[in-house]
Amino acid sequence: LYTPRYPGQEAFVSSLPAGCSHVNGYKVDNWKQNLRVIYQCFVWSGTAETRRRKAKSCICHMCGAHLNRLHSCLYCVFFGCFTKKHIHEHAKNKRHNLAIDLLYGGIYCFVCQDYIYDKDMEQIAKEEQRKAWKLQVTAVFNLQSPDVLPLLLFPFCSAGLRGLINLGNTCFMNCIVQALTHTPLLRDFFLSDRHKCEMQSNSCLVCEMSQLFQEFYSGHRSPHIPFRLLHLVWTHARHLAGYEQQDAHEFLIAALDVLHRHCKGDTINDNGKKANNPNHCNCIIDQIFTGGLQSDVTCQVCHGVSTTIDPFWDISLDLPGSSTPFWPLSPGGDGSTVNGESHLSGSTTLTDCLRRFTRPEHLGSSAKIKCGGCHSYQESTKQLTMKKLPIVACFHLKRFEHSAKLRRKITTYVSFPLELDMTPFMASSKESRMNGQYQQSVDVLNNDNKYSLFAVVNHQGTLESGHYTSFIRQHKDQWFKCDDAIITKASIKDVLDSEGYLLFYHKQFLEYE
Repeated sequence: LYTPRYPGQEAFVSSLPAGCSHVNGYKVDNWKQNLRVIYQCFVWSGTAETRRRKAKSCICHMCGAHLNRLHSCLYCVFFGCFTKKHIHEHAKNKRHNLAIDLLYGGIYCFVCQDYIYDKDMEQIAKEEQRKAWKLQVTAVFNLQSPDVLPLLLFPFCSAGLRGLINLGNTCFMNCIVQALTHTPLLRDFFLSDRHKCEMQSNSCLVCEMSQLFQEFYSGHRSPHIPFRLLHLVWTHARHLAGYEQQDAHEFLIAALDVLHRHCKGDTINDNGKKANNPNHCNCIIDQIFTGGLQSDVTCQVCHGVSTTIDPFWDISLDLPGSSTPFWPLSPGGDGSTVNGESHLSGSTTLTDCLRRFTRPEHLGSSAKIKCGGCHSYQESTKQLTMKKLPIVACFHLKRFEHSAKLRRKITTYVSFPLELDMTPFMASSKESRMNGQYQQSVDVLNNDNKYSLFAVVNHQGTLESGHYTSFIRQHKDQWFKCDDAIITKASIKDVLDSEGYLLFYHKQFLEYE
């Protein structure tokens, strides 16, 4: 893939090659006027007449469909589906290498096989978009009173919804950005301008995230181009550099790590109190994402217990179908429901995975440890529980299996609930759990450990070739699917029926210190 160029990118990546060279073949004769006409009539459509004309004429010339991401050829009068590859066929047959997305106005190059950026074209697009916007505002003013205008132009439900341009296999980054920008406390932090930068702003990932939040909640509808974010990630997490497809989970952990390092000066507690998280850091990342994982190693001879507590940003969960033996699913064989998850048809649930994660594990004779009580090496059992829960709990379903003999994707369906109670998996609840089982808590009024789902990252395809998308929640029950630049309304069923790779839950009730 070619390397895209964006405004201001020269200041960051001056050594990178120029953008798409195939645009030059289009820039002949009256290309600017022709491009303006396309934007006016078929993309932005500022008047009711142009919108009617667009609805009537913008259909695929091969299948007659109105949807399926229609694109228009820039060289001739041809509309074609992007989803069904009809515009691709036209480009190949006619050697017309450039087309325009009729929904968002992006320019696609069929030689580069990616959306491209050209300074001159972008200028025309912005000018025509502003003209269309003024026409729409004028029309609304003519029909409505000024008091109604803000409600019509900026409906509350759309705040924060914005697509992200794929810069070349960067869907793994886009879906994580969508999840982070819809994390409530992170949003409140960045929109309140609380970051105090202690490094050069052009190298600070927190400064860029702050700008990103401003872009998302600015009210602009056009997709954002996150090139600065991509470059900073490449700079500070070099193992993610390049245009190869990366793992969304790996990007999440790398991004949190860099943000944590760059915002250590941004303390949430200004009174000098010790941080109340296992990382002992008051930065916004640790305040929101850091939990404490308790590991209890019990000697099988003297039953002495050695306990350690380690910080975590996410919990990685094994799945049935992997080479790691999965603990038998129970309870639930009788069709019972735990955490709102149905066990009918023997499906695996998120609760099953958490039970397996927190069950006692016999380490065996090949992994003896030196017992402090016996003063000799003994066999032992190890059990993991949650000592402290984070405000945002991220669960990583281990769908990608890598071993010396095997590389594959695990497609086992795992049902997950809209609301999750983590009480059974707490260290304080350990005594109620025996051999990996647990007794349902009788304290149904305890809400301290209850979470609500607010984002889901999914991976479609195979280990070698795939695509990441995400679902994000707006307000209590409105869900949207984010597929790079495309944002569409989704139902709760769409969310819960999805395969699930990363699950983001937010605490329902917060304790204020």
